[in-house]
Amino acid sequence: MSQVVCAGKFVELTYRVSDKRTGHVLTRVEFPLGYVHGHNEILAPSVHGQLEGRSAGDIIEVTIDGNQIFGPRDESLVFSDDIENVPEQYRQVGTSILMENDRGQTRSFLVTHIDDEKLTVDGNNPLSGREVVFTLEILTVRDATVDETRVGGAIPAGADIDPSRLRPV
Repeated sequence: MSQVVCAGKFVELTYRVSDKRTGHVLTRVEFPLGYVHGHNEILAPSVHGQLEGRSAGDIIEVTIDGNQIFGPRDESLVFSDDIENVPEQYRQVGTSILMENDRGQTRSFLVTHIDDEKLTVDGNNPLSGREVVFTLEILTVRDATVDETRVGGAIPAGADIDPSRLRPV
């Protein structure tokens, strides 16, 4: 009998996140991602909830409103500047730039557009304002080892586990 996802089980999965409206894939994890269910929440809680009771081989889709997780888009976090005012190392779409305001608070901005004259950055989470679909394929469900439970996930082969740094179960 196959095991099902529940607290204390080691789970390996792959997933992709798509924009529900356009179907465009925003991100994907193709290499197995391993975690101990109930000990290490690596995805949104609503995604973890949908994994409960599922088995290896299951493929599930979970729709998430990005506004509920990251808040609505804030257009005041989108800035454009003349490209000559931007250092060369930031002149590539997809580059992340950490900026600080006058109160010392930092926020990560993403370069979203470049043309011959202007560069645009956006401080919104890329999922804000979008409804996205997580498509998850469960590859493995099994009892977690004691060490996996202590660290909350997969342990690379040959890793030296220092018991003094492990959290109690």
